[in-house]
Amino acid sequence: MAYNVAMRLLIQECLNGSVDIDGKCVGQIGRGEVIFVGFTQGDDEKIVDRMIDKLLKLRIFADENGKTNLSLADIDGELLLVSQFTLYADLTSGNRPSFVKALKGSQSEPLYVSFVKKMEEKLPGKTRKGVFGADMKVHLVNDGPFTILLDSKELWG
Repeated sequence: MAYNVAMRLLIQECLNGSVDIDGKCVGQIGRGEVIFVGFTQGDDEKIVDRMIDKLLKLRIFADENGKTNLSLADIDGELLLVSQFTLYADLTSGNRPSFVKALKGSQSEPLYVSFVKKMEEKLPGKTRKGVFGADMKVHLVNDGPFTILLDSKELWG
């Protein structure tokens, strides 16, 4: 089944991560994944569910042989979720990024809230988040470094 959407997740395997707003920590994790979440026109709850399913099945953590064979659940890892409209920066027409492909805040916030809620249900006590639309300072120690971009349009057409 083809989806004409492109929700994006930028996943960074980390040893630890945190989000500060105005000098106050609002979310902090140990080993796991810092995930930047972006939405575009056409994204909906169905694609959110599919991306969550894909995310939870990813085997990106090293096993005892150093192979990327383990999932977040296998390592008892944590998640730090951060809304990130800049995943849709378009630089095809100059040097100043355009963000017209990013879903407007009033439309993307409900999807982000839903994404966070569903992740909290699937990983209770293991999911932390930033604040939608806030000026956040994100700190992380990227392990590897290991970074993956999941784009729903590339996954499902």
